[in-house]
Amino acid sequence: MDKSSLFHQFVTFTATVHQVTHELTQNVTVANITPLQYKILEYIKVSQPVTPTEISECQHMSLPNTSRELRKLQEQHLIEKYNDTEDRRKQYIRLSNEGDKMMEEAFACVEERFLQLIQHATQEDLKDIQHALSILEQKVFHQQD
Repeated sequence: MDKSSLFHQFVTFTATVHQVTHELTQNVTVANITPLQYKILEYIKVSQPVTPTEISECQHMSLPNTSRELRKLQEQHLIEKYNDTEDRRKQYIRLSNEGDKMMEEAFACVEERFLQLIQHATQEDLKDIQHALSILEQKVFHQQD
């Protein structure tokens, strides 16, 4: 197996993932939030609870900018902050009920677009896609704790 060739295929794949993700989430109607705030809420939705540092690192933002965006989201009652029970200095972020409802609506729109993408896939194709995603998640995109 030529690992260099595999790497180039992976780079192409990840670029395509970013492009398709952008297309799937583009113009998702979410009231009064910026695209950056949507990305933050999306990350919180799939990873909660998270720390401000984790959000900062994932979104490639400075911690002060992340804190500012989180404050705006909290003012809109879309997120909740709470302290770690053992280390009061550590804060966690989760979606509020209102934020969760909003993200469920956004995900429903994204899901509809995704289903259009795969509308002509056979049952065998869908099984292959699911298997490929499972392998990528386990072997490449696994989180290091």
